[in-house]
Amino acid sequence: MSLSWTEACISVSRENAAVAELALEQLGALAITFEDDRDSPVMEPGPGATPLWPDVRVRGLFESGVDRARVIAGLQSVPGANRPDHIRWKEVDDRDWARAWTDRFEPMKFGRRLWIVPGGMSIPYDPGNVEIKLDPGLAFGTGTHPTTALCLEWLDRQDIARRRVVDYGCGSGILGIAAALLGAQWVICVDNDPQAIEASAVNAERNGILNRISCQLPESFSASRADIVLANILAGPLIDLAPVITACTKKGGRIVLSGLLEEQQDQVVSAYLDSCDLVGSASHDGWCRLDLRKF
Repeated sequence: MSLSWTEACISVSRENAAVAELALEQLGALAITFEDDRDSPVMEPGPGATPLWPDVRVRGLFESGVDRARVIAGLQSVPGANRPDHIRWKEVDDRDWARAWTDRFEPMKFGRRLWIVPGGMSIPYDPGNVEIKLDPGLAFGTGTHPTTALCLEWLDRQDIARRRVVDYGCGSGILGIAAALLGAQWVICVDNDPQAIEASAVNAERNGILNRISCQLPESFSASRADIVLANILAGPLIDLAPVITACTKKGGRIVLSGLLEEQQDQVVSAYLDSCDLVGSASHDGWCRLDLRKF
């Protein structure tokens, strides 16, 4: 089948390439390309890898008809893309980009037992394995970014059985689906992007746990007393959403925040200290995860 795509291109410094990558991933980019000034592409470097070029062009590939205003608004926190005229748009000729991206993707393991397995692929049999069936390129949040990996590794170490979980800023629903497959009693996936809500529901159905996952827009969300709240977003929204995230967490419940850079840790923690204790943190390639407990 012939498909068409829309490409958003921004120019950033080397130091901001990872921030641009995460922002595009959160906005639903199906694939991300880095280029230097000599037009030498590096398609999807390893998780967290940063190109060595001083100035980097970052291209995000979206489905045709993407809401450009939403993408522009979502890129305002990225230095070098904070004006609409700094974002260049291009309609890409028909090409099976999604399949090409999938062909480069392999099953990934997080911790002892948690796997992401694309369609048509398999992993060695082990009765303890927990498989998330998810194709990259169909929705953002496929475990390739360090922030997602940090959250999956945290989930892998927890006893999730019979827990009540909220995945706030769910994207593809990957964290909520992982929690459900690990035995959560119920999961609510929340996102302000209707496309993310749709993608989360589709992925939940594919993994056979749609009966335990509710996908909601923020205005419909009213959950309280969650045992675990996961929020893999960006530092600014994590700070702004602190009252919402803490309000839906029960006393003694866990809050896991990711999507922030290491240097943003203190600022984000301070937004939660009036109701939470910091009980741990982890970092990878400059990105950070915060583990909080509500008191």
